[in-house]
Amino acid sequence: MNMRRYILFALMIVGLSALSVQAQTSPGVEMISADELKAKLAGNQPVMIIDVRSAESYAAATQTIKGAIHYKPRKLQYRLAYAPLKNLPKDREIVTYCSCPKDQSSIAAAQILQANGFKRVRVLQGGWLEWLRVNGPVESRAKT
Repeated sequence: MNMRRYILFALMIVGLSALSVQAQTSPGVEMISADELKAKLAGNQPVMIIDVRSAESYAAATQTIKGAIHYKPRKLQYRLAYAPLKNLPKDREIVTYCSCPKDQSSIAAAQILQANGFKRVRVLQGGWLEWLRVNGPVESRAKT
């Protein structure tokens, strides 16, 4: 009888672990591939791109995705009260990106935007490094 309880307990732990991993990899935020975003930009589709790379990563970079606006992840909520985010239609497509290994900052930023009523928010899968890999359009970043 004790062996059955042990096996049942072990199966419950494995199941909960699997649910935890799934929650971390699919937090209710849609992803967009670099190729899909590249095609949208080539087709002049209206997309707001938000760069949420860390201050250090952004400072070390000389480029950003063409047309992107940089916000520090921890300041995004505050910046929603000011232009251009304040005036952005809630149904405008928004893509966030970072240079984190698992897109953590992009996902967190997308969740903040969704919580504030933005309906079409996606995360650039693979972030900045994937964008460079597919030779997406870039521009020199604004000097700060």
